[in-house]
Amino acid sequence: MALFAYRCRNCGLFTFPLPCLCRSCGGREFEAVPLSSRCRLITWTRLFALPSGYKKPWRSFGIAEFENGLRVTGVLDCKNPMVGMELHAVRGIVRTHPDARSETGFIFQAENGPGLLP
Repeated sequence: MALFAYRCRNCGLFTFPLPCLCRSCGGREFEAVPLSSRCRLITWTRLFALPSGYKKPWRSFGIAEFENGLRVTGVLDCKNPMVGMELHAVRGIVRTHPDARSETGFIFQAENGPGLLP
């Protein structure tokens, strides 16, 4: 799946997901802009009390910053996360509900090693 951000046509602010209004100028027109998969880990946490639909008893989540300054939350798929490390972002299934519906989102993987997700 391709990675996209949305740029306000009025002020140029990058955002994700697609908003109704630009939080900077109130603009309502946006254009889809392809994102590079390269990003950097800003912060992360590990959660142990997850709602149903996750295949593991815990999951790591992170906030990563892309080269254009956009910061996005996603699932962190690496063994030893460290703030500042280079990551590779992909879109994929992050949660499957009991009724078989699935949700997609950003998955951040380490540039130099295997991840933990099945």
